[in-house]
Amino acid sequence: MMWSLIFFLLCVSECRGQISVTQSPSTTAAQPGETVKINCRTSRDVTPCVSWYLQKPGETPKLLIYYISTLQSGTPSRFSGSGSVTDFTLTISGVQTEDAGHYYCQSSGTKTSVSQSHSD
Repeated sequence: MMWSLIFFLLCVSECRGQISVTQSPSTTAAQPGETVKINCRTSRDVTPCVSWYLQKPGETPKLLIYYISTLQSGTPSRFSGSGSVTDFTLTISGVQTEDAGHYYCQSSGTKTSVSQSHSD
């Protein structure tokens, strides 16, 4: 527990500043069971302060992954995060229809996030 708190504080202090975030592709379509990869590139090294969110219509964004690859409680295991320095990837292995929505890559400590849609 103490390690998590210290790590978070270090992350916040390390991740301040202006960072631009871009995602690709901007939109993707997939059939149930396929693997979907969403890429995120930052303008400078933000390791380990990258989070992924999913927003469904009429709902607030839901945290899926933080610290690049740590699954938030309740996030299905088909979601995974990877990457380092400036290039990061969200992978959905065996995508399901309920995974449709807008995905956000965010570098903690900034207000920058870019949305990407994915639908089946």
